[in-house]
Amino acid sequence: MPRRSVAKLATVTAVVAASVLAVAPSAHADLVTYCIGTGGAVTVPNDLYVPAGESCALTGTRITGNVSVAAGGNLVVTGGTVSGEVRVAANGYLDATDTTISGQVVLAAGGYGAFLRDARTGNVTVRPKGAATIDSFLFVERSTIVGTVNAGAGEVRLDQGTQVERNVSSTGTYYTDVHDSFVDGTLSVLNSATGSVVCGSAVRGLATFAGNLGAVQLGPNGPLDSCASGGYWGRDVSITNTTGGVTVDDNIIDGKLTLTSNNPVAQVADNNRIRGGVAGEQASATTARAARSAAVGDREAAGEQRAEARRTSAAQEAAAAGAARL
Repeated sequence: MPRRSVAKLATVTAVVAASVLAVAPSAHADLVTYCIGTGGAVTVPNDLYVPAGESCALTGTRITGNVSVAAGGNLVVTGGTVSGEVRVAANGYLDATDTTISGQVVLAAGGYGAFLRDARTGNVTVRPKGAATIDSFLFVERSTIVGTVNAGAGEVRLDQGTQVERNVSSTGTYYTDVHDSFVDGTLSVLNSATGSVVCGSAVRGLATFAGNLGAVQLGPNGPLDSCASGGYWGRDVSITNTTGGVTVDDNIIDGKLTLTSNNPVAQVADNNRIRGGVAGEQASATTARAARSAAVGDREAAGEQRAEARRTSAAQEAAAAGAARL
């Protein structure tokens, strides 16, 4: 090749290379690992992506970036760590056991659900359902949420020693229940379709239950659940505009209990210790023990079955896909 042609080619190559370097982000920022199938104790040095309709099952995997689960996708992770956040799209599912997620967990409108067991995460958000056909769920067991829980749809249950280090807020959920758990901040349950049960739990901040169509049961012997014990409330408790019945049994309330515009009138048992007194309408203590509704009481069992079915199918699909290229 003539010298002039070689020199010209070298010049063009240099110009192209310079242009690429000028516009391209760093290689690390561009890299995303797609996960279809199963993975083990390896390190993913970037973001992880579960494509739409696919399943990824990981055991002992360390992900150094963020995680995205696309529409209809499933991520089942056991004994793993995620340095960033996890976002789950519509009809997507997250199942995390014995796993640490340093960032937030966000379930999009119409997300199938998130199940956290023996896990540790940042803020957890369930987006309002909106026009989506799927009503989400958030089930948390024996886990620590270093931040807030903010739920705007579906079934919400905190259970088995779960700790939320800040506030729990739900609006427009199907139900929001707290069993044997600890909320370090405030608890707010608004406009729930089938109400709320809080048993064997402690809430350090203000507690507000308002506009719930189902019952509100604080403690045992109510219409929703046959739980064993009441709870501790560090500040005022307010229950207003409830149409499904209110029962308050075997609780310690360091503040005031306010009961207004509830139909039927709230039932307050005589075994409560309410240091700030009771304001508003209440029934006599002798009527405070209500019969449990089996249909409503089984709502959590139905949700558990729904989660188990998705978890099982996701694990089977991932196994059938073989080893993921992590």
